Amino acid sequence: MVRLLLKTLFLEILLLLLHHSSAVDDDDLSPFPKKFLFGTASSSYQYEGGYNINGKGQSNWDNFTHGDTKIIVDGSNGDIAVDHYHRYQEDIDLLEALKVNSYRLSISWTRVLPKGRFGEINWPGIDFYNKLFDALLLKGIQPFVTLSHYDSPQELEDRYGGWLSPQSQEDFAFYADLCFKTFGDRVKYWVTFNEPNHVAPFGYRSGIYPPSRCSGSLAMVNCKEGDSEKEPFVAAHNIILSHASAVDIYRTKYQVEQRGKIGIVLSHEWYEPMSNATADKLATERARSFTFNWFLDPIIFGKYPKEMEEVLGSILPKFSTCEKKKLKKGLDFIGINYYTSFYVQDCIYTKCDSGFGISRTEGSYMISGEKNGVSIGESTPYSWFNIYPQGIEKTVTYVKDRYNNTPMFITENGYGQQDDPNFTLEDQVNDFKRIQYMENHIEALSIAIRKGADVRGYFAWSLLDNFEWIYGYTVRYGFYHVDYATLKRTARLSATWYKQFIANYTETKFTGIDNMLQTT
Repeated sequence: MVRLLLKTLFLEILLLLLHHSSAVDDDDLSPFPKKFLFGTASSSYQYEGGYNINGKGQSNWDNFTHGDTKIIVDGSNGDIAVDHYHRYQEDIDLLEALKVNSYRLSISWTRVLPKGRFGEINWPGIDFYNKLFDALLLKGIQPFVTLSHYDSPQELEDRYGGWLSPQSQEDFAFYADLCFKTFGDRVKYWVTFNEPNHVAPFGYRSGIYPPSRCSGSLAMVNCKEGDSEKEPFVAAHNIILSHASAVDIYRTKYQVEQRGKIGIVLSHEWYEPMSNATADKLATERARSFTFNWFLDPIIFGKYPKEMEEVLGSILPKFSTCEKKKLKKGLDFIGINYYTSFYVQDCIYTKCDSGFGISRTEGSYMISGEKNGVSIGESTPYSWFNIYPQGIEKTVTYVKDRYNNTPMFITENGYGQQDDPNFTLEDQVNDFKRIQYMENHIEALSIAIRKGADVRGYFAWSLLDNFEWIYGYTVRYGFYHVDYATLKRTARLSATWYKQFIANYTETKFTGIDNMLQTT
């Protein structure tokens, strides 16, 4: 422990020396504007715990992790998670220690409306979020709030099939209206959905997320029912229209008085063509259209991407004239969750054996982290996670160019450290890789900003180690290590780095940390 404290102190001293010795001129000034949001990101199911107390209803993830579909790799669930429900004040103190000015979190739909619009408001749940938002603002930390971060009431699934039914639009509108009315005097940034471009394919094509519906060769688990060729597009259509309903309510009833902003968050992996062949270049565009543009094109342009329309035909739902009118209200900002990048190979003219994306209704492309045996970036223990900082600059530039430089936030970006029971606490908190990952990605982001991208915030995933969906507690992303037996939070070196970076970012240019790390 003494050695750990000395290392932490040494890193702090080096960072301070770096700050005070840097010559600041026009080329050194940070590209980030003064009102830029620096924060960390979280979600209710991954953090809160308290899954069945004080009137909270059952969510789809409660049902999923308690069911007989054993998909979570360590068999765990979010019943306790990191107990943020009871420890939120302690966690806000950690946020204050990091010197962040914003905190991205989500509201648990079932904590405020246990049965959606079919039941009563749960006032203890409302009280929890009132206290949470007030406590954040007291510390000068702006809440950046997501309405649905994967979780929704199981009641809606049982009643009418959840996102497969147009009734879901009414439910989401009812929920959003309640949140705007109740919390909008303090919440100035609203996100309707987190990564619906994962919810639709994972929940209704592969079946690895709730409601675990899938069929045929696209199924990755043994689903009881579903249609992998059609249902993802039905669910996505209702989510897009639910977003439009919430935005319409906010614009009409609340935005002028509350003076907030509303947007949506999507996952974006950067894609590079496997070769210079035209087929691979076209496949790369299909990959973007069948993942990211699938949701943003309707919200911003009022129609699905042409690549999807050409391939899917009648499978793709249509927007009515009334729905197109509602979609015109769009959004105020785009949230981007960026972690990694892939190469893309065409599967129309080239036979692809197996994998994500290869079927016609997925876009007929295959992704790979390697080309000719060489990784697109530094590899990790996870096949889906290659470290490619250039991808965040390219992603932001692509979104800027396609969507008229709509304001953007990087709403998630972080480094997943594989949990190892043989690691000591010192091994766990000396997270040099995370520091390198974040520094390189923020530097790449700054290049896009200098070139004119309207990026207004960066949220690191995450403040704490937490429940990481199908990976359970086997991968750790936190600035703070969590001992899951005691729930004790312990600062990692990355917490020191992020705190110092935020404190200095308006004055100091980016400089490499590699030499620093070698000396520690």
